[in-house]
Amino acid sequence: MRLIYSYAGLTLVIWCTAFVGCKKAVPPPITTVVVTTAATAPADPGDAAWDAAPEFVAKLILQDLVEPRQMSVSTPEVRVRAIRSDKELSFRLEWDDATQNDVADPGKFCDACAVQLPQKFGPTVPAPQMGETAGGVEIAYWNAAWQAVVDGRGDSIRDIYPRAAVDHYPFQAQSLEKGSAAQRAMEARYAPARALGNNLAGPRSTPVQDLIAEGPGTIAPAKSSASKGRGQRTETGWAVVITRLLPAGLRATPNPQVAFAVWEGGRSEVGARKMRTAWLTMTIEEAP
Repeated sequence: MRLIYSYAGLTLVIWCTAFVGCKKAVPPPITTVVVTTAATAPADPGDAAWDAAPEFVAKLILQDLVEPRQMSVSTPEVRVRAIRSDKELSFRLEWDDATQNDVADPGKFCDACAVQLPQKFGPTVPAPQMGETAGGVEIAYWNAAWQAVVDGRGDSIRDIYPRAAVDHYPFQAQSLEKGSAAQRAMEARYAPARALGNNLAGPRSTPVQDLIAEGPGTIAPAKSSASKGRGQRTETGWAVVITRLLPAGLRATPNPQVAFAVWEGGRSEVGARKMRTAWLTMTIEEAP
């Protein structure tokens, strides 16, 4: 608002800056990951329920402590919203990434992200770099290639490389009855990881896997994987929801901690090569 006065040919323009209401108040920055409460934890990145959750901008830092190190900045930040229900805790992670990398192949790596929580909540937290001995962490990890499979892309040569020419696989031979023991045995020869029970081998029903660790180099699959999620491309990058079971002791712990990580496949980030946060404080809001 401005006031204009004219006196003896002299025009005075006075900008109103000192009175309440003349300037829109700027809300204070959010300094913690605010976890709001809802009847259900939304599973889709585009769910309107996320609009009610405050957005926390988490600055990402280099993983330059253990080999293989990440020595150059790629993804500078990840935008985080969080909602919990009585049974689940859901995070929405959004970050900028100009390239979509969702094909796992020799020499190619996939976009990914993860949410890390302490295995046990208490007055102290384990080391933020994947925990430490007797101070383990739980990690829910999302991968863009897994998302593509869940969304319907097959894992055959023709699915991944549409212009490739393939006559047929031996286990597809007409002489083998579909579903027979001989056909399954032949198929297993061409998918040895799957035949041995490797749970990283497809087909996959969820793009998220639960992992545990007690320090760098100790990561392993959790005994059971209950987390779920969904990722989708946005105009500028990725929006991913990771939903896990509500951790025991979360609400009873003052200032519970969480950490995040992002991998940019187009810059050969995989494993320890990633951008990550330190531990961040969560504020758990109770239901109104």
